Amino acid sequence: MALLNFKKKGTSPRPPGTPQVQALLQDYSIEVMPRTAEKVENFRDLLPAGTRVYIAHIEGTPIDDMVATAKRLHADGFPVMPHFPARIIKDKTTLADWIARYQGEADVKQALLLAGGVSAPHGDFDSSMQLMETGLFDHAGFERLHVAGHPEGNRDIDTDGSMTNVTAALHWKNEFQTRTDAQMAIATQFAFDADPIIEWADDLAAQGITLPVHIGVAGPAKLQTLIKFAIACGVGPSLKVLQKRAMDVTKLLLPYEPTQVVSALAAHKAAHTEFNVTNVHFFPLGGIKTNATWATQNSGAAMASANT
Repeated sequence: MALLNFKKKGTSPRPPGTPQVQALLQDYSIEVMPRTAEKVENFRDLLPAGTRVYIAHIEGTPIDDMVATAKRLHADGFPVMPHFPARIIKDKTTLADWIARYQGEADVKQALLLAGGVSAPHGDFDSSMQLMETGLFDHAGFERLHVAGHPEGNRDIDTDGSMTNVTAALHWKNEFQTRTDAQMAIATQFAFDADPIIEWADDLAAQGITLPVHIGVAGPAKLQTLIKFAIACGVGPSLKVLQKRAMDVTKLLLPYEPTQVVSALAAHKAAHTEFNVTNVHFFPLGGIKTNATWATQNSGAAMASANT
């Protein structure tokens, strides 16, 4: 099965996605950063009404910029889910301040909790579980908490290449959902091959982890861009797929689109209705507009942009 789908420039527009693909793409979410959001003149021209927009908090990004981006998106009518990376949050007081600012200025009621990409904590927190245990999100009335998932593992967490620690953490978070009224889900790192995603998701279900999975998908981008981000984000076997493609000069300059991986997941979902992958979460590595255009073309009329 081909893992990547390429099309030549100048070809006719692709017809809408299949009914299976359209079904999987309903209520997709997308991730932005303050600096990438600044390049978008009007999100309502690109995204369907009600699209959940994650705001990635990269080390060094001022909280002022994060809150301003959340405020703008909220004003445009989009539910905002900012990242709370544990290792860059100094202490409980700082966490409480961030929560208060997000709520006061952008009415934020949901968050993605994760350890964060830095190797050494900046303060008291080392994991998303510690953030949950503060009780601050519950006290503030957050309605939804998402946590990170890694279909191909995470070498920063499991240095031996296993899934031991990441799976143990998901068991803890799964148990946490039973003692809170927050809606929870797993938002994953992106991958390029449906087979390991399906195997990983099925294994979680077999272990009794009932958190729904919002699967990370890299949006349309140049192959060189994807390789750069895959290395930076620690993507596993998928990186080898991209590197193999990069060795073919005829394909190196052609744009990647996530058609194959989304189609394979959609077909599996249609055949196995209990499949725990419920939503797609886009990483717009080739640009927000490019990603949104692809999603609109493939998700059907129900997911037209808010200003359509």
